[in-house]
Amino acid sequence: MSFASLPVAIIGAGPVGLAAAAHVLARGATPLVLEAGPKAGHAIRQWSHVRMFTPWRYCVDHQAAALLATRGWSHPPADEIPTGGELVSRYLEPLAASLVPHVRFNARVTGVTRKGCDKVRTAGRDSLPFVLRVAAAEGAVIDASGTWSTPNPAGADGLPAIGEIEAADRIATGIPDVLGSDRAIYAGRTTAVVGSGHSALSALIELAALREAVPGTRIFWLMRKERVEAAFGGEEADVLAARGALGSRGRTLVESGAVDVVTPFRISSISRDADDRLRIEGDHAGKTTALMADRVVVATGFRPDLAILREMRLALDPWLESVAGIGTLIDPNLHSCGTVRPHGAIELAHPETRFFIAGMKSYGRAPTFLMATGHEQVRSIAAMLAGDIEAAKRVELDLPETGVCSTRPAPGIKAIVSACCGPAPAKVADAACCGGSAPVGIEACCVEDAKAKAAGAVGCGCAPATAPVAAIAES
Repeated sequence: MSFASLPVAIIGAGPVGLAAAAHVLARGATPLVLEAGPKAGHAIRQWSHVRMFTPWRYCVDHQAAALLATRGWSHPPADEIPTGGELVSRYLEPLAASLVPHVRFNARVTGVTRKGCDKVRTAGRDSLPFVLRVAAAEGAVIDASGTWSTPNPAGADGLPAIGEIEAADRIATGIPDVLGSDRAIYAGRTTAVVGSGHSALSALIELAALREAVPGTRIFWLMRKERVEAAFGGEEADVLAARGALGSRGRTLVESGAVDVVTPFRISSISRDADDRLRIEGDHAGKTTALMADRVVVATGFRPDLAILREMRLALDPWLESVAGIGTLIDPNLHSCGTVRPHGAIELAHPETRFFIAGMKSYGRAPTFLMATGHEQVRSIAAMLAGDIEAAKRVELDLPETGVCSTRPAPGIKAIVSACCGPAPAKVADAACCGGSAPVGIEACCVEDAKAKAAGAVGCGCAPATAPVAAIAES
């Protein structure tokens, strides 16, 4: 279907939302970007102090760059790695300025529906324009609002732990600026970091640096994973060197004793004691365990806010809350590789015609989203809306690979198992390396693994990784 005379509403003025506007504009249609915050990249500004692991080459959308070039903008050095603040100041702010007539700030969308009908009505639905509660009727909608405003809780069962909401003044989400504006809050105190992803690793690294300057600082690392090794990722095998370095630095912190690890630990309650410290209680290896901390940093990921889409006919993965068409591609229960087969408008389609969720929100609760993936999504969506089906189906994405995928151990092997998906780094030289990435559409870590599974076998053999460090914290 080609564009109608109405604009395309884009929710969110982050990297993916602004890239979507550039692509829509290039296709000859009118974008209307609605941003809840006062400036572009509002969510990224909350972690402006954090250095990303993705170099500029993967941060800048090509159509956005083309638009910026008409205004004399120069692309930052491709291999340089920006902080969140640099991403905003050197890219998003100039991009928003180039889209000024099409961007509205302080415009929070509270609901999306079809004009004159609710979710139940079918007859004539596809021909009706969209209505956004903060705007006029629109011809199509791209929700690129992200997930920053809805972090996952510390509670292990998906709900806030008992007492977690009441202790909110002592709990931070994401990566607090412990070496800058938040230093006084964490220096010389005990902090429990909850989570096992890149945000948790970044928070631990910054807290460890603070610990070196202020020796009385203590750090607990609480995670639900069975073994701490699973959090280190590809390390030297990761094509994104900065991402791999996070895992290596995390390993060093654990092995040096700078961080006290408690795993698996599943939090059930957080309460204050008589000294106004936090008592964190949960299940550790089948036993109820408690430890004390002054602060908690919850870095357990995010989930999509679907409330504004209640009147939309959505196709969602039943557990990830991602777009259904990409659920099996990103499900961490199925694989842990950092790459996802390229996908676009077809995989992102919903029963609601001309409505798409793009960017981090399209991944729901899955943690493996990369910005370049969002750029490819909105390129394809803009092409589809313009009626260019061939371009919508075409893959134009160069995505870096992690190099190493974690897999479930074979029967009888208790240690974590790694499969090398490329040239073997020295650290895992004895692992069973088996070529490049698995073919598109096959859930496997690498070529030989895919061949074995296709033949009905278990998969390629892999050597056990080094034994996990067991550092159990005391309350």
